Amino acid sequence: MEIRSTTDEDLEVFVDTAYAAFARFPETPVEGGGLWWSALEMDRGLLAVTAQGRPVGTAAAYSFELTLPGEVLVPAAGVTAVGVLPSHRRRGVLSSMMRHQLAELRARGEFLSVLLASEATIYGRFGYGPATSTARLTVARHQAALAVPRARAAAGAPAGGPDGGQDGGSVELLRRSACGEILEEVYDRYRRTQPGALARPHRWWALGAGQPPVTPTPRLVAVHRDADGVPDGYASYSVDEARTLTVDETIATDDAVFTALARFVLGHDLVSQVVFKHVPPGHPLRWQLTDFRAGTVSNDTDWLWVRLLDVPRALTARGWSTDGELVLDVQDPFLGEHGRHLLSVRDGKADCVPTDREPDLSLDVRDLGSVYLGGTAPSTLVRAGHVRAHRPGAAALADALFGAERPPHCLHWF
Repeated sequence: MEIRSTTDEDLEVFVDTAYAAFARFPETPVEGGGLWWSALEMDRGLLAVTAQGRPVGTAAAYSFELTLPGEVLVPAAGVTAVGVLPSHRRRGVLSSMMRHQLAELRARGEFLSVLLASEATIYGRFGYGPATSTARLTVARHQAALAVPRARAAAGAPAGGPDGGQDGGSVELLRRSACGEILEEVYDRYRRTQPGALARPHRWWALGAGQPPVTPTPRLVAVHRDADGVPDGYASYSVDEARTLTVDETIATDDAVFTALARFVLGHDLVSQVVFKHVPPGHPLRWQLTDFRAGTVSNDTDWLWVRLLDVPRALTARGWSTDGELVLDVQDPFLGEHGRHLLSVRDGKADCVPTDREPDLSLDVRDLGSVYLGGTAPSTLVRAGHVRAHRPGAAALADALFGAERPPHCLHWF
């Protein structure tokens, strides 16, 4: 078995093999893009090939930017298209590709990789931990009224309109085909401040790669503009024959913009319910409904998984909101590595150096990936029996240190 890098000439066989691994057939290429594989970077792909030259496994990576706590932007490899033909599973092909890929990422100088897991039991053994989550919120149209904000009413502020009618903005309805540049610009502004968000490179938009609204699939788009007419949010949606309005994604630069867009789609005529496909954890929309039970949460699931390739670099890259010191004893079973690190945080910056001091926490690299963006409290993993706290107060300090200013959330599909 050989694991080799791919070139542009391998695109067709790579795509065919990846589809066969999932018992599917490639879509027919269409003018205007819209194919997930049109954005593949073939210099970052891998093929597992038998001694007879038959391709039996695939793996690839995209070049992304990931937003960390503190609004820090760092490069991250987006692992994708990982699959092994059914005829060659449970023979070590996947492990060989994953080990080969991690070595290549390190050789490129990358210290983080991320992925979306097709199955939750696969990637933990390769050092990936679930780091963000997302949920679906369904609101019955006849119960969709938004309440008057009580804090505004108590302060004597007038009610009505988006965020009490005081944001001074407006909502314009456009077709997807007429607002591609607006979507790209607004998403880029949003992702630079949202922990856990991934960049969408221009070529993704140009090629229509991924899922709506990146693809040219017909959609209606509610575009919010601020008081100066500058776009600062959008909601991409469609209505099906069952009169369900489904919002692909809502992008907003602040809560007031999100509320304005939510008010717009919730007030849509001739629909029976409104489905928000991707709502971040702890989002206030349910609390804004007059009838709290009108909003039903479902599909609460993991989304972005994180893998640290260089623990000190990763920990010193992100921002921190609390001062303190922790000694982390980190095991990396898949790569056969172990390190003990003194994490010292002062004024939002961290140092991370080797140490012989007794550990405060002992954890697997996958668990460090889960807490890295601030979406999972270290104490949760202590209570689950995955992380060991060696002294009283260690878990609470870790919670304070790793906590982010806002929950991490990722909308990008890859």
